[in-house]
Amino acid sequence: MAEPRWLDAAQQRDWRAFIDGSLRLAEALEHDLKTRHGLSMAEYEIMVRLSEAPNRTMRMAELAACASQSRSRLSHTVTRLERAGLVERSSCPDDKRGVLATLTEKGYDALETAAPSHVTIVRDLFIDAVDPEDLTAIGRAFRKVTERLDERHA
Repeated sequence: MAEPRWLDAAQQRDWRAFIDGSLRLAEALEHDLKTRHGLSMAEYEIMVRLSEAPNRTMRMAELAACASQSRSRLSHTVTRLERAGLVERSSCPDDKRGVLATLTEKGYDALETAAPSHVTIVRDLFIDAVDPEDLTAIGRAFRKVTERLDERHA
C-alpha cells in the first residue's frame, strides 16, 4: 500500500472547516424543516425533485440518483411521505418492474408552504454568508467532487 499523502496545515484547516461547517449547516437546516414543517431534509429534497419533474413524477431509481440516496433509504423515505399523503407510488406503465413516485397535490401544497422559510434559512446561513466569488468556487469544486464520486461508482 502506498504511503498516504498527508494534508499540510492549510489543507487540514480547510478540510476541518468544511467538515464542521457542512455538518452544522445540515443540522440547522434539518432542525428548521422538522420544527417548522415536520419534514426531514431527505423528504424535502425528494419533494423538490418530484415538483421539478414532468407531471411531478419520476422513476424511483432516477429519484434515488438525483436525490443522493440509496434505493433502500429512498424507499423508506418515500414510504413516510406516502403515509402522510404527500407522495404516491405506482407501477411504471413502460416497465412493470419499475416504480414511479408522484408528488400529490397535498405534497405540492406542503412544499409550497415549506419552501419560503427554507430558502430564507439557506440564504441566511449559506448564500449570504459567503462571498459571491467563493460561492462560485464552492459550486465548481463540488461539481468536481460529484463527478469524481460518480466515476468511482460507475
